[in-house]
Amino acid sequence: MEVSGNLKDIQEKIGQACENSGRNPEDITVIGVTKYVTIERTKEAIESGVKNLGENRNEGFLEKYNYFGEQVKWHFIGTMQSRKVKDVIDKIDVLHSLDRISLAKEINKRSTAPVDCFVQVNVSGEESKHGMEPEDVLPFIENLEMYQHIRVVGLMTMAPHIDDPERIRIVFRNLAELRDQIKKKQWSHAPCEYLSMGMSNDYEIAIEEGATHIRIGSKLVGS
Repeated sequence: MEVSGNLKDIQEKIGQACENSGRNPEDITVIGVTKYVTIERTKEAIESGVKNLGENRNEGFLEKYNYFGEQVKWHFIGTMQSRKVKDVIDKIDVLHSLDRISLAKEINKRSTAPVDCFVQVNVSGEESKHGMEPEDVLPFIENLEMYQHIRVVGLMTMAPHIDDPERIRIVFRNLAELRDQIKKKQWSHAPCEYLSMGMSNDYEIAIEEGATHIRIGSKLVGS
């Protein structure tokens, strides 16, 4: 199916999820996850109106960045290796996977301007998932104050890939509650307004629980 048709379908479902939860669809940022698709398919996504793209590997990101440049806002959504920070940090707009001090140090050293970061939290506690333990997040973010190039704009998580919507909903709700705790601190280096959560299989639940950034791959651009 064409990306434009997929996008229309997603926007309708976003509208319904927002109606269910009393939210404004304009507050939802759709990130087109293009990590598995070609330059051509990515071009189709951009031409369909997708303004935010997500990549999870340096090589894939650089290939697409070198082709499309600053036509879109670039989100790095995968685990970032400290030794590879220097290759991409001044090219991405948002990092969705800050999860350790060593990475923060490297970003602070290599970037020439503040970087918008989501702190990745392993809310579900699955061993296969990256991210910090929820109880470690507040002290971690407090410690980031010393790194002038780190700006914590929100929290990110991934729910388990299961068929139980209530268990998925609890994961998203717990992240929203943690975000609210941090936001109350009113730290200038960590406004922590946003929630990056929800993918192709669960983005409607995520929106109902407060997601501001949803990461859509297969349902938007295919795999």
